[in-house]
Amino acid sequence: MDTNAPIRVVVAKPGLDGHDRGAKVVARALRDAGMEVIYTGLHQTPEQIVQTAIAEDADGIGLSVLSGAHLTLFQDVIEQLKANDAADIVVFGGGIIPEEDIPPLHDMGAAEIFTPGTSMESIVSWVREHVASHAAA
Repeated sequence: MDTNAPIRVVVAKPGLDGHDRGAKVVARALRDAGMEVIYTGLHQTPEQIVQTAIAEDADGIGLSVLSGAHLTLFQDVIEQLKANDAADIVVFGGGIIPEEDIPPLHDMGAAEIFTPGTSMESIVSWVREHVASHAAA
């Protein structure tokens, strides 16, 4: 077991949202911090995201949602992880998400939600602290 294995994170844009600049900035910050990052691209279904995470042996999934469909998309990803016996993959994310929707996202299993203005340093720090590498676990 390699305790120095890098954290592997899938960064995904679920649904029909076509704006990916923020997801790319977060993906690059995580990569620059020494993590292995798999960016899935635009218009991914929850099923595609989960299958990518499983195939890539990801430790975490970062979802970027700007479309307003965050409650449905996060729930679908979390349910797909459970259905595929992969609920140990940590789900976090961000985007244009109203403050009142953050508690329900936590209740359904999203570990953390980052809103606009969150620094890249804060995101990197949180991922390092809360998303352990499977190899180190």
